[in-house]
Amino acid sequence: MAAPRWYCAGLVRALLGVRQVGSHAGREWLAPPGCLLGSQARCVSCVVGGTFSGPLLASASSRYGQDSALDRILGFPQPDSSLVPSVPAVSVHRDEQNLLLGHTPDMPENSRVLRVVLLGAPNAGKSTLSNQLLGRKVFPVSKKVHTTRCQALGVITEKETQVILLDTPGIISPVKQKRHHLERSLLEDPWTSMESADLVVVLVDVSDKWTRSRLSPQVLQCLTKFSQVPSILILNKVDCLKQKSVLLELTATLTEGVVNGKKLNVKQALRSRPGTHCPGPETEGPNAHSVRNPQRIGWPYFQEIFMLSALNNKDVNTLKQYLLTQAQPGPWEFHSGVLTSQTPEEICANKIREKLLEYLPEEVPYGVQQKTVIWEEGPSGELLIQQNLLVPKESHVRILIGQKGLLISQIAQEVGRDLMDIFHCDVLIRLSVKLLK
Repeated sequence: MAAPRWYCAGLVRALLGVRQVGSHAGREWLAPPGCLLGSQARCVSCVVGGTFSGPLLASASSRYGQDSALDRILGFPQPDSSLVPSVPAVSVHRDEQNLLLGHTPDMPENSRVLRVVLLGAPNAGKSTLSNQLLGRKVFPVSKKVHTTRCQALGVITEKETQVILLDTPGIISPVKQKRHHLERSLLEDPWTSMESADLVVVLVDVSDKWTRSRLSPQVLQCLTKFSQVPSILILNKVDCLKQKSVLLELTATLTEGVVNGKKLNVKQALRSRPGTHCPGPETEGPNAHSVRNPQRIGWPYFQEIFMLSALNNKDVNTLKQYLLTQAQPGPWEFHSGVLTSQTPEEICANKIREKLLEYLPEEVPYGVQQKTVIWEEGPSGELLIQQNLLVPKESHVRILIGQKGLLISQIAQEVGRDLMDIFHCDVLIRLSVKLLK
């Protein structure tokens, strides 16, 4: 039985400087059995549509919702967002998205900005947290590793403050990148992001007992090289822990018993790990200490620690407010209507890939090639999408289609719902599964 929430909060009060924040209707067409058995280009298609139930646009830009970024530029009236910050929709047209990305930021005189890099091992929850902070699921999320294949950028704009989130791939070693033939972006993007960071957020999945007791060597290498950049630690997925007391020992280990220059009151936890050293940052810098202790497993220079569940809105809002307060005076980089730097086609492809990773077993989804063949506006303003899913084996075709086409239908329906929320328009999506020739 999980410990009560007040118990977890009590742990945090025992520490110095640690923050605790809680835990379509559709139609489908299936190729007849003869086609699946006898055709060289075996395939099945699923078409799913839906009616977007959000606000209808009262302006000329009828493709979008009332919070259209394009409408903001054109000067159309916007709904009152004084109580709840408006989350802009993403344009379904690449040209309009590029126009918005290049548009002069509409910042106030007292503008503030913060560039945040999220680091962590694969599947630590970086994309889930980014989506929750942004208010829309624009980044792909799954339980399998390497869902994020390259750096993705998200923008939070509230009042005079803009926070730019750089959601990086999970940091891996060069050996693993070569062994599994992964993209070089998985190696390079986290390092590139660090060069422009104002704050580093390190995520640790506390539900993974195999990786939670130490920061990965790659993360520590990043923190050491860019030690001048402030950093905070987030212990994620605390809702999955049955024994909340584990957080004490993890905190002591991952911070080496020091947060924001102060020793934590975790003597009992430290005694259980006699090799843990707790220097004072006042007397030695991070670079010097790293040289003398290359085997370190924690980082004693975090400014804050958050214990949360990235799926809990209250938890994430507490972190969001902290990030907003950390922003410094400076010019915005983007117009307030920008939510992400991704193209609409990239968002769609990532969403489909997310579902493939979620529903297909083992290595099957990693062998699927995606090809968008139709991306256009329908007669009623809906977005029409067709994407071919190319697989290397006939057995993979059957797996992806599922019994009576139910799996491919479910994937299309879920992708359609996600895209309607992101684009704020009706979406009709067709997925075709084909065998690679």
